[in-house]
Amino acid sequence: MAKRELPGHIAAALAGSGGATDSAGQPWAGRSLEGEGNPLHQFDKDDGQPDAGYTAALAALVAGTGSETAVVASLATARVYVAIIATLGEEAETEHGLAADKEADLALVTLTAPDGRKALPVFSSVDSLARWHPQARPVAVYAPRAALSAVSEEAQLLVIDPGAELTFVVRRPAMWALAQQRDWVPSYADDSLAGIVSAAAAQQPSVRQVLLSAASGVASRTADGTLVSGGGPGPELRITLQLAPGLDADGVQSIAAALQRSLAAQPEFVERVDSLELKITR
Repeated sequence: MAKRELPGHIAAALAGSGGATDSAGQPWAGRSLEGEGNPLHQFDKDDGQPDAGYTAALAALVAGTGSETAVVASLATARVYVAIIATLGEEAETEHGLAADKEADLALVTLTAPDGRKALPVFSSVDSLARWHPQARPVAVYAPRAALSAVSEEAQLLVIDPGAELTFVVRRPAMWALAQQRDWVPSYADDSLAGIVSAAAAQQPSVRQVLLSAASGVASRTADGTLVSGGGPGPELRITLQLAPGLDADGVQSIAAALQRSLAAQPEFVERVDSLELKITR
């Protein structure tokens, strides 16, 4: 059988890219990129499917038998994908007359949430990324590494599978916990925060009782409208203040403002609470 020759434009492109050897002159032939000895890739046999642990935790959340705490915990060992976009910096012409990228930049895709905060989109599978942005390149990383990238990009949210059947938002405290590879306790279930809030409220004589609970923004919805008890963008923590009777509107506003100032001065509170919803009762 006659040897098949590559089309001219492909042969020229290969010649311009270094041919049969890498930039150090080492041949590509016979080289394997699999195994622990390869420092460039941690996911040798990755099939691009969602992590089984994350999928199970998300399904339990939708079914009402799981929690968003369990979903975030499943991400501690999950492989996800971040989206990278190649943008042309400068174009040049090769010796073979072909247009080539002289300089190209790889940019990590970020989003702006409805409330104006910066968010990093992350995808559980190659398919979900391709549906969201067909031109984006998937880069496989462990979720804690993606969270670390989000922190370095000054993002406040990690948004998993935007546009999918269920989009799960990892809010800032949970994202920071992932990045630091430590367990996350939601602010509305954190006993130490309850003590901080109670101490701040005790400075206001008109406050009779303080209750902490999940705020309305913790919940999310599937694409068909099913309410899910987690994965929402916030607000995350609801503080309910029961006040003494007889206060006018200005008095109530003064107490609320004083409490918010006191809590804003508590570093532990600021670190562990993503967003706040204040409810007043009599």
